[in-house]
Amino acid sequence: MKATTWVGKDKVKVVDVPDPKIMNSRDAIVKISSTAICGSDLHLYHGYIPAMREGDILGHEFMGEVVEVGPEVGNLAVGDRVVVPFPIACGRCRSCQQGLFSVCENSNPNAGFAEKLMGHSPAGIFGYSHLTGGYAGGQAEYARVPFADVGPLKVPDEVPDDQALMLADIFPTGYMGAEMCDITPGDVVAVWGAGPVGLLAAASARLLGAERVIVIDRYPYRLRLAADRAGAEVLNYEETDVLDALNELTAGRGPDACIDAVGLEGHHGNAAMYAYDRAKQAARVETERPFALREAILACRSGGVVSVIGAYGGFVDKFPMGAFMNRSLIMRTGQCHVQRYTRPLLERIRRGEIDPSFVISHHLPLKDAAKGYQIFQKKQDDCTKVVLKV
Repeated sequence: MKATTWVGKDKVKVVDVPDPKIMNSRDAIVKISSTAICGSDLHLYHGYIPAMREGDILGHEFMGEVVEVGPEVGNLAVGDRVVVPFPIACGRCRSCQQGLFSVCENSNPNAGFAEKLMGHSPAGIFGYSHLTGGYAGGQAEYARVPFADVGPLKVPDEVPDDQALMLADIFPTGYMGAEMCDITPGDVVAVWGAGPVGLLAAASARLLGAERVIVIDRYPYRLRLAADRAGAEVLNYEETDVLDALNELTAGRGPDACIDAVGLEGHHGNAAMYAYDRAKQAARVETERPFALREAILACRSGGVVSVIGAYGGFVDKFPMGAFMNRSLIMRTGQCHVQRYTRPLLERIRRGEIDPSFVISHHLPLKDAAKGYQIFQKKQDDCTKVVLKV
């Protein structure tokens, strides 16, 4: 089969690889119809996530048709159309029983490696380095889906691929980011990053009752999407002092909740500030460029919530712990527990409450995956989200 593989820093290539096979009685094989490039795939592409190996198959957002199931998969049948959550979860461990699927205790075969870096291991993730299990990803013609009796969600015929595919990661992730804000009527929510996850976090904050949503980015076309599709007020951080603007917009108090949807490859409007972290990250003496996280902490009203859904990989430099502690802030974070959200969000799509496919800007054939990574990375052609058709 054809698959998109990582071949080195800033390089991917579609090559022939062996077809996946059932390896466990709870496995299924899915023939992929649509798969997407995630913003967090760019962290792998740029070489900032450890334990990537040449030839690793990328992709954790995918859907398609079930073509084979193991003997213990009783909830799926050959021919079912499914979307697959990106965290791999056994459904039986203590974490899964509590709905914390992205920290499943049984799905990461390389847990010992992760424990050395993180203390405890997160769940396995499709196509996301050997730190999270070394599983083959879904930017391919077929994928093996472990614990298929837990994760995949059947998709009704009336829901098109473009909508259903967003349930694999970015819609649940954005929604969880908003849900973690404990939104109440009258709340103001600020979102750093108008990429796909940030846009869907802003739209989700609206769904959950935020009175005002303010989105911060530097690309005008993304800010237009935030205003048009999420009803957000927008700030371009290259033209505006964000902290001053947020104080002005909230009578000096600050937003009630701040969502960091940027993560480890942030950018700063001040060239000197950007250069400091960029140089340290390039020299591999710092793993993150946490501009959005620092600013979210400083901007949030005292006693408010900082919700972190942007992906981080290691250790944050110059974390404003003094502001965080002395102003009684609350931080909530995590890779999304996607399995918790797929069914209710599918129902919101079916009821017409939201169409998460508004973030998609490009459709390309799988063979053009390398081009997709390039235009997504460089924000060419007003790119917000690339879907690869198989």
